[in-house]
Order: sequence, then structure tokens, then C-alpha cells
Amino acid sequence: MKLSQKSLSIRFVILSAILVLLNLIAQKVNFRLDVTKEKRFSLSQPTKKLLKNVKEPIIVEIYLQGKFPAGFQKLAETTKDVLNEFKAISNNQLRFKFINPLEGKSDEEKKQMIQKLYDQGIAPVNLQVQQDEDEGYSQKIIFPAAKVSYLHKDIAVNLLESHISMSPAEKLNYAENMVEYKFANAIKQLMQPDKRKIAYAVGNGELLGDNTYDMLTTLGNIYDVDTIDLNKNIEISPVYKALMIAKPSIEIDEKVKFKIDQYVMQGGNVLWCIDPMHFAMDSLIQRDASMAMPIHLNLDDMLFNFGVRINSDLIEDYLHANPIPVTVGYVGNNPDIRLLPWLYNTFSIATSKHPIVNNLDAVMFVMSSSIDTIKNNAIKKTVLLHTSNRARTLPAPVRISMSNLRFKPDAVLYKQKDIPQAVLLEGKFSSIYANRLDPVFIKIYEDSLKKKYLPTAQKASKQIVISDGDVVMNDFIKSRGPLECGYYKYTEQLFANKTFLLNCLEYLTDDFNILEARNKNLTLRLLDTERIKNEKIKWQLFNILSPLVLLIIFASAYFFFRKKKYEGKV
Repeated sequence: MKLSQKSLSIRFVILSAILVLLNLIAQKVNFRLDVTKEKRFSLSQPTKKLLKNVKEPIIVEIYLQGKFPAGFQKLAETTKDVLNEFKAISNNQLRFKFINPLEGKSDEEKKQMIQKLYDQGIAPVNLQVQQDEDEGYSQKIIFPAAKVSYLHKDIAVNLLESHISMSPAEKLNYAENMVEYKFANAIKQLMQPDKRKIAYAVGNGELLGDNTYDMLTTLGNIYDVDTIDLNKNIEISPVYKALMIAKPSIEIDEKVKFKIDQYVMQGGNVLWCIDPMHFAMDSLIQRDASMAMPIHLNLDDMLFNFGVRINSDLIEDYLHANPIPVTVGYVGNNPDIRLLPWLYNTFSIATSKHPIVNNLDAVMFVMSSSIDTIKNNAIKKTVLLHTSNRARTLPAPVRISMSNLRFKPDAVLYKQKDIPQAVLLEGKFSSIYANRLDPVFIKIYEDSLKKKYLPTAQKASKQIVISDGDVVMNDFIKSRGPLECGYYKYTEQLFANKTFLLNCLEYLTDDFNILEARNKNLTLRLLDTERIKNEKIKWQLFNILSPLVLLIIFASAYFFFRKKKYEGKV
């Protein structure tokens, strides 16, 4: 039965109208479905909230254009997918392009471009690229990085980081995990009209000088950092998003403690980096042994009230220990110097999934102490960093001797595991001075500062307690100047101290909670490279021939059933 021309025209008009209607709906309704197991294409809620607040165009240049090994190609594809999601959520306010910054340039121009990018904070990576299976490798410089621009401001984003405990494949997988966080964090920094203010405490023997150059310089690029003398300032202003206290070495009096207490009661956040023990490694140069003694900082009752206790002891870690150079003998007149594990210089590999430390590389400690958490239902406590499962604590005073290095430590003695070294506290804190202050003092305080004494916190806040003040330090060598925070000169390894501290301050000060994006985990699915090599031809033929075979089967079936259907009807 044939349809009339009129019926065909009506059907065509209806179909066209439906298509136009669907197209109009598609323009108004943005619907995207992520069916991947790991939610690879789903952005975290804080990132979405941030992008919806974008009012002006964001321009992103990614320097991953060209032919790279498979891992870097995958990183480029992941970056493209994430930025497409950014673009959709931001109502097309984000625009991006992939470029090769060295393409079409002479050798001299390439050198200038590499230096220019390096000055902007973008570090090159020198790759060994195999041109052909039967040929050797060639060197290729690439920039796994990007530049984000917003309202005439730029910020560099390095996609690839150095990680001690990761293989090359794991480093690239980690880079994929961090793509959303790194771009969201860069956009957040550019969107903020003013830098967030943080206070760096001085006046009680805190670290300051060449050994904190790298950390404070880095903080200055992100925050508006004020050094404030807690003894001279009348109060710690709540305008500061966080207060950083790094390795005080002089007893803190009650007046300073009261200022810190009331800052916390007003919703202030504190990063504590505390050494409860004192020991100078230089003392071992003069003699074979020396004593590590507790420091009386007068902070025990305050920290106990907030929910933790830093013990006067030293941690020894049998599995996670950095070495130090030791003269073990002489070869002729020349000393035989070897690197031997110094169990007091530990490093921690985080197992917590908290965004501060999730996917974080190892963090280095120098003579850290144990932390106990105190029962307090009003305060949530999260252990961020801890020892390995083969460790122990030595209570003060601790006799430290270089002669111990002559003997291999007995693993049986190290029975403690997961000893806390960094703890996060969250909640509404109570004042240590509640019901302890003279009413006359309170009246004078309130009359002089025109502020009410707060026995309990007005709102929830956060504190992070680290049982090592040296975690913020960098080495200083006269010939090289200040080294990077976390760089261990004896092994030339870079630990994640700086990243850890930046994450801590980010968590304490960020209203958008962008750090949540660090919790994304993409499963690393490695292929068997040997099997790929041996079965390459087999799978190439399969991929080429299988579609043709399927096409022939379906075509044969179609003609068979069609012939059978119309057979005898002619």
C-alpha cells in the first residue's frame, strides 16, 4: 500500500517540527550523563559552585600539543575532557586550546621560550621517545602544564609532579587525578579580588629567616602574609583566615595564650607546627652522644583542651627512615663515609583519604613526637599523617648516640604502628579560660577592647597539629642559597612537605572547599607491554577483519530473510 503524496508531506512536516523542537530543548537544557565507574567526567560540587560564579571569560592554554608517548597523550585527553566539563558548567565562559610552544621556532628562540616559561613557573620535562621499534630513543622537551588567564591575570598550572614513591605510570595517573583540582584551584585564585590574609606568629622563638625562605615565599604568592608578634599585638584579628605557629622555642605566657584562645573562639583557624623536644645535631660532632630534652612551651593544657596532646618523646621508625652520612672507617687517610638510616629522621606516607593528604607523596619529619587524641565529642579528630607499622616512641629524656648506627636495629623492638604525627581538629572549641578568669579581668578586657570575652566558640573552626616544627624548614647552602622545602640534601629527594602545608592552609582558609576535588581517584589499568609486543599483528588483524566479517554476516542474513519473505509472491 502506497502512501499518498499528501500523507508523505504531512509526515515530513511533523518529523521536521519534532527535530526543531528537540534542538531548541537541547540548547536550553544541559544534560550530561557520566556512565564511567570512577565518575571520570563528573565534577565535584565545590568546583561546580565555583564555575557557576564565573562572570568573565577564562582563557586556558595547554602546552600538550604534539606526538607524545601514550601516557602523556592520555593526560592530554583527560585534560581536554575535564575542561570541556568546565566549559559546560561555566556557560561557555571558559575557552581553551592546546598549543606546542616550541613549534616552528629556531634553536635560539626555543631556548628563550623555555626560559620564559620557566620564569613563569612552568618546568619542562625531558622525555626519551622511541621513534621506531628497531631504532633507539631521541630526546624531546615537553611542557605538561598550562596557563590560565582571567581579567588580565595569569597563573601557571603544572600538571605533572615529582613523586618519590611512584613509578612513571603512577605519576601520570596521579596527574590525571589532580587535573580538576589544579584548574579549579587556579581559577579560584584568579577570581578572588584580594588575597586571603594569614598571620605568621613571631615573638616566641619561632622559625624565621633563611630556613623558612621557600615556604614563606610560596605562601606570599598565594596569601597576604603578615608576621605578627604575639607579645606586642593586643589581639589576633579575625580578619586573618588562619594563624600559623611554626616551632616556637620560648615559653608562651598566659597573655599570648589568651589571644590565641579568643582568636579561635571567634572562628579562627590555627596551624600548629610544634617541637616538644630539643636536640641539636651539631652536638654529636663534639661528642659521640647527647641528650634530647623536653621544651616547656606552656601549651600542653591549651592543646589538651582543644583535643590533642603532643607527648615529650621521640619517634623511631624502622621502615620509614631517611639516612645521614656517617664515617664508618678509613681507607688509608681518607674517611669511608656511608649513608646509614637515622631512625629519628622519619617520613610518612599518608593512608587517609582526607583531601588534605589523599594522593599525597611522602612527608619528611626531623625528630618528630607522638600525638594522642583526647576524647571530646564536640570535636572531630582526623589523623592525617602517621608512622609505618614498625615504629616506637622513646620518652624524654632521650639519649642519642651515633654509635647506634654501628648496629643494625632489631625489628622486633618496633612494635607500635600508625603513631599519629599530624592531626586535624574540627568543631566548636571551648575556651581554656572558661570559669577560670576573674570577673574584674573580664570587665577590664571588655572595656578596653570593646569586645566580649567568649567562653565558647561563636562558630565551628579548624586546627591542624603537627608534632614537628622542622616540617616547614628548608636547607640553606651558601653556594646554592635556600633549597626547596622538603628537599633532603643527602639523598637529593624532594618530599611533599610544601604541598602538605599548602593543602593544610587551603583547607583552613578556603570557603569553596575546592580541596575536595583531590579525592577523585582514577584506577590505573596497566597493559602487559610484553604481550602487546608479541600479539600486535594478531590484534591489528582482529580489529581490521572483525567489522568486515560482521558486515558480511548481517548482509547475508538480511538478503536471506528478504528473499525468503518475498519468495513466490511475484
